[in-house]
Amino acid sequence: MAIVSGLIDLHLHTTVSDGTDTPAELVAKVKDAGIAVFSVTDHDAIKAEKTVGPLCENGGPRFIPGVESSCRDGQGKYHILGYGFDPSSDAVRAVVKRGQMLRAAKLLDRVAYLRETFGIEFPEDEVFRLLSEGNPGRPHLANLLVSHGYAATFGEAMDKYLERLPSAAEYVSPEEAIEGILAGGGVPVLAHPIFGSGKERLTPAELEERIVRLKGYGLQGIEAFYSGFTSDMTAGLLALADQHGLFVTAGSPDAFLRFLSRVGV
Repeated sequence: MAIVSGLIDLHLHTTVSDGTDTPAELVAKVKDAGIAVFSVTDHDAIKAEKTVGPLCENGGPRFIPGVESSCRDGQGKYHILGYGFDPSSDAVRAVVKRGQMLRAAKLLDRVAYLRETFGIEFPEDEVFRLLSEGNPGRPHLANLLVSHGYAATFGEAMDKYLERLPSAAEYVSPEEAIEGILAGGGVPVLAHPIFGSGKERLTPAELEERIVRLKGYGLQGIEAFYSGFTSDMTAGLLALADQHGLFVTAGSPDAFLRFLSRVGV
């Protein structure tokens, strides 16, 4: 079994999705913080892997390829994390590409909704810029609303406009994301399991039902530690992971070390 000393962070984003640091800047911060093992889990994107991997060679921190797929089905919204897969896998790339195509379609629908509902107009070249970056999402629109004076702050943009956006008609399903990660040799993990759509919080019964159902698709782990969790939430998730034989991506020493061993650390 792998023995790891030092800090670990397995849920980081770069400017490839909704992070604030470029891949190179993030690696520099990871090194400065003394993090021993980390993963970049950009939303529906694995582009950062090309930059991050080489920067961690020759004695750098241990880097685990990662992704976070935005998913939905008839029973809710999910973020499925994938770890330790082959970034060149056709199965992983297919899921990522589909997620990016759906994100682009959602952006255009959201821009149209803001125009028709609130009379908000954005310059076409700025919308095209967001599309060309490959991973447009609500945070990008929130920043655009602030930059054009429709909201004073990011939070106001989200509360006043973007929390009202209608749901898209089509999403990557959690089953599709899990199958793609598994086919690429990776480990599928449910991100921040207690959180549902928006500000929704799952009850313990709803959470267990979701975990059991996703495990039936091939889910292998849950994210037991997250910045928005209380200690009681974390304790409940660790108990569920133990009960259902799942990895955790932080916290429980045995389950976490088994996870690290599974992804080659």
